[in-house]
Amino acid sequence: MEKSETENQHNLGPNTQHHHMSIAWQEYIGDDAKVPADYTSLKKRAGIIGRIGLMMLSCGTGAWRVRDSMDTIARVLGVTCSADIGLLSISYTCVEGEHSFSQTLSLPSTGVNTDKLEALERYVKKFEVKGASWSLEKITHDLDKINAKPGNYTAVQSGLASALACGAFTFLLGGGVFDIICAFIGAGFGQWLRKTLASRKLTLLVSLIAAVSFACFMYFISFEAIQILFNLHLKREAGYIGSMLFVIPGFPFITSGLDIFKSDMRSGLERLVHALTVIIVATVTGWLVALVLNFKPQNFADQNLNAVSLLLLRLVASFCGVYGFSVLFNSTKRVALTAGLVGAVANTLRLELVDFTSVPPAFAAFLGALVAGLLSFRLQSKYGYPRIALTVPAIVIMVPGLYLYRAIYNIGLTSIGVGSYWLTQALLIVLALPLGLAIARVLTDTKWRHCD
Repeated sequence: MEKSETENQHNLGPNTQHHHMSIAWQEYIGDDAKVPADYTSLKKRAGIIGRIGLMMLSCGTGAWRVRDSMDTIARVLGVTCSADIGLLSISYTCVEGEHSFSQTLSLPSTGVNTDKLEALERYVKKFEVKGASWSLEKITHDLDKINAKPGNYTAVQSGLASALACGAFTFLLGGGVFDIICAFIGAGFGQWLRKTLASRKLTLLVSLIAAVSFACFMYFISFEAIQILFNLHLKREAGYIGSMLFVIPGFPFITSGLDIFKSDMRSGLERLVHALTVIIVATVTGWLVALVLNFKPQNFADQNLNAVSLLLLRLVASFCGVYGFSVLFNSTKRVALTAGLVGAVANTLRLELVDFTSVPPAFAAFLGALVAGLLSFRLQSKYGYPRIALTVPAIVIMVPGLYLYRAIYNIGLTSIGVGSYWLTQALLIVLALPLGLAIARVLTDTKWRHCD
């Protein structure tokens, strides 16, 4: 049972206050604990609807999925629900006859948890069949149990997943063996610190700046150690970008595009601003550390691989990268493996189109995202996984982190022409990715492609 805000403050001391106050949901049900949900007051039914919506929002899913879940619960409970959904808050009104109840709920921070999202989606489906007869006590207990689900991975495991993903990312960008090793080390330590700081409730940007800086410095240390140990003279930038790509805000970035496509402008724009803030802060931090360490962007060395070897290695690296990102999103191993297979096909197709055809990178990204969306639909239909848990990791690896870094680096040095070139290339790809997923959704989801 959650403690009330007053109790929490008393336990922590008289001078301690929480910026965001929690809701004691057990107290919310009052004397109607054993009463079937559809026989309770409008206020209490609205509380169930709002709590499920807020829990869905806390998992990182988009406004359409949150609203759809709230609407499903509302229909079962015999009320009409109208919701306005943002990145961190929900304002909604429930109407029954001539009575209405309005409420606003908010989260202290945003995050991604695909395992909890899967549990909530399954619960909403069960509620649609049997929920009207469930008591408030049972519903509250069920939601408490889902809300209390622990993370699937420790900080060390999360760091290793980040290392795997960013090492694979570095290879796909064109890096060699030593670049991959240095990026592996930097990203692993960076994500470990990020998760550790997040567990201590540090604000997003503080954790972000610390994690990116630490990743970059660990890359530098391992880079210098390899040069000394093996008496090598390596290009400095090759794996540097890969070491900090674990901070790419895949979920808010992709869901912002999908929300805008569905005309959920508040949620879409808030998520877009959030994603851009993370990207800008991360790339500026990386640029500042690069200036301190005297790291300068250079072209990658030739990997000297034939077409078949490159194809096979791209399949493996894409799988590893997507699997690693899925773990960062707290997916179960089964979901992460499935997403890895989707990403291996979609991302390898994108890269092959760019290298061996005249297809522009942005259009290749659109096709890769489209294929990821179509494959995810088939797998979702068969296994019941949340679609977004498969599509987002599969296309996060397509986000042009290298282009964005080069844009910020050159703009920071007032090389506006070069910076604008890289920024334009990045923006075209950034726009193409959610568009590809949206078109895949239109083609395969009858409910999603209609406005009502």
